[in-house]
Amino acid sequence: MNTDPLARLRTAAAERQAAGLRRSLRPRTPDHDGLLDLASNDYLGLSRDPRLIAAAVGAAEEWGTGSTGSRLVTGSTTLHAELEECLAAFLGAPRALVFSSGYLANLAAVATLGAGGLVVSDEGNHASIIDACRLSRARVVVTPHKDVEAVEKALAGRSERHALVVTDAVFSVDGDLAPLAALHDATARHGALLVVDEAHSLGVVGRGGRGAVHQAGLAGAPDVVTTVTLSKSLGSQGGAVLGAPEVVDTLVDTGRAFIFDTGLAPAAAAAALAALGIVGDHPELAGQARDNASALARAAVERGLAATGPAAAVVAVVLGPPDAALSAAAAFAGHGVRAGCFRPPSVPHGRSCLRLTARANLSSDDLAVIGGALTAVAEMKVNV
Repeated sequence: MNTDPLARLRTAAAERQAAGLRRSLRPRTPDHDGLLDLASNDYLGLSRDPRLIAAAVGAAEEWGTGSTGSRLVTGSTTLHAELEECLAAFLGAPRALVFSSGYLANLAAVATLGAGGLVVSDEGNHASIIDACRLSRARVVVTPHKDVEAVEKALAGRSERHALVVTDAVFSVDGDLAPLAALHDATARHGALLVVDEAHSLGVVGRGGRGAVHQAGLAGAPDVVTTVTLSKSLGSQGGAVLGAPEVVDTLVDTGRAFIFDTGLAPAAAAAALAALGIVGDHPELAGQARDNASALARAAVERGLAATGPAAAVVAVVLGPPDAALSAAAAFAGHGVRAGCFRPPSVPHGRSCLRLTARANLSSDDLAVIGGALTAVAEMKVNV
């Protein structure tokens, strides 16, 4: 018997090192170490906007640094209520419920609403959805990516009394768009709920950035539940679930990820409110982010690189093995650009990539610098 309980951890770490899958924390400076940022999810460039900062500071001065408790005890403020009203109005939903993270919003929505039934989940869904499926204790069917026929088959063959289908609206790595209208047709025929994670579409997709659900004409549908994050396009932190009053009431009464979590900090709620106001006043921001993403994808393809066609602000430059992605990220840094480097288990084996996130405020000079970095990666591949 091995008497060292940490030996297996050291062995596993060595195996990850050999496979190019070790990870490390690299604290950045406020200016991203002087690098042009293509790695964050700050799609509209609002995270350092003076209006958001002022709102956050004002809320901290008025309410203190934390919410002081769960939402059902002391953690709900008038800021939370106002944010929920504004989110619902902006996205065209009857009600909204704010959480301290988008991850928890997905856990609550899927695990609570799917409990005891059937959950049908796209194989490309985010880890928070995968974890929520596991926590739901439902029977889970994972369907091939964007395969509506497989979803229909799973729903038609179910024995459970209730079911839900869950999907990202925009998938977080490849940046492609889910077939929401077709999925809703399938769920409506079989009396199921459709749960859509708008983390990567809020602020970028649809009229004025109102998201993919709104763009598909499904906003306000009683059988559609939307989850969002406040930490991407809105430049803050937190998440929310939007849907019918019955949905929100159920989450407040029984959603463990809501009941037992400390409420979102007032400063984050105020910053998100300010961001919603800016997005509402400047509907052109969504188109600017999409246009810049398209420009990045074109630049990659023109240099012979395999790039995904973006539906929102995310572009994946697929490089294959983990070491190729690491080398490409280093080449980007050498050209003054910080890029996301995605390796298994974040992506399937053989699809390690650079994940480039466009921002609405990228300039023509910025795009030229990025073009130089893409050229360097393309030349690296030629020389391999």
